[in-house]
Amino acid sequence: MSHATADKWVAKVICEKIDATGASTFRDDRDIDGGDDIPEEIRRQIKRSQEMVVLLTPESVGRAWVLLEVGAAWGWRKNFRIMPILYHVGIDQVPDVIKDKKAININDFDRYTREISARVKKAKDAKN
Repeated sequence: MSHATADKWVAKVICEKIDATGASTFRDDRDIDGGDDIPEEIRRQIKRSQEMVVLLTPESVGRAWVLLEVGAAWGWRKNFRIMPILYHVGIDQVPDVIKDKKAININDFDRYTREISARVKKAKDAKN
């Protein structure tokens, strides 16, 4: 989950909803311990992730860290799913690096959790 610190509560709620589907999430404020190397842990988590949710808000849309995380995910992983979630921003404010990704409005977030649930089920079925 890439987000601005000011949007921590919304990011927390989004992660709780994603976790409820059976997928697991990573949030820096929750999952990085004191003394850990923050940029290195974020890089490690992006590399091991299957997709990234980017919470785009008036606070996050121009934030250097959010753009850096999105750029890292875009550059390191081919066919990596990056899911922009729009919250009080328009589609015209989506950063260029992910402008071609289908973004959803926060009000349609339940549809995205259904999609995640289907991917989680498919992955579990493939393991069995």
